[in-house]
Amino acid sequence: MFTTDQYTGILSEIISINGHGGTPINAYFARPLGAGPFPGVVLAHHMPGWDEFYRETARRFADHGYLAICPNLYHRNGHGTPEDVAAMVRSAGGVPDDQVVGDLEAGAKYLRALPYSNGRVAVFGTCSGGRHAYLGATRTKSFDAIVDCWGGGVIAPPDQLTPMRPVAPIDYTKDLSCPILGIFGNEDRSPTAEQVNQHEEELKRHGKPYEFYRYDGAGHGFFYWHAPAYRQEQAMDGWGKLWAFFEKHLG
Repeated sequence: MFTTDQYTGILSEIISINGHGGTPINAYFARPLGAGPFPGVVLAHHMPGWDEFYRETARRFADHGYLAICPNLYHRNGHGTPEDVAAMVRSAGGVPDDQVVGDLEAGAKYLRALPYSNGRVAVFGTCSGGRHAYLGATRTKSFDAIVDCWGGGVIAPPDQLTPMRPVAPIDYTKDLSCPILGIFGNEDRSPTAEQVNQHEEELKRHGKPYEFYRYDGAGHGFFYWHAPAYRQEQAMDGWGKLWAFFEKHLG
């Protein structure tokens, strides 16, 4: 039973972890104070990079009782503001999928090794981070659940594939190793409603456990409180779906 005199608190800091290939990378880490055990979540940030929204979201997860880590997937591209680093990444043609998967897997390994972890870890991502989260959940066995928020590029035609992104994530669906929650806006252009339909059909075809929720009146990025795309009613409902999903699969 909760009482208002109970002690609560969180700790948040920038740490270093060994990412893909053993390369040290920065990560933003937030956790609830206390003995736990706590479930964990690895955050795959979006194209603006390792920004305020993702740091705040890590703290939000910690405030709800989760160990949260957001590896800086752009660490190797240099330092600067999120906008500056994102520009460097775009000019380089993005980051290699193999590298991203390795960095996310390293985040999960870090969380599970903590003495106050309950051993269960999810991966969460929005926009390009949703795509990256899907890669992490299909190409590794590191995650117990995935939340894909409007992941663009999960479905990609051959002319959009590159040496760094050689396979459309949808083609890995048969290897998805955990339940997936998908949250989408019906006015989004990437992914479109038709692409979400295709994704759902592929999950059904392979018998994967999933929950998809689609919101009218919302487009791309409708969780982003700092942007014109924000839609309060739809975002709060989506967060409610996420907390219920995590409670079910992470404890």
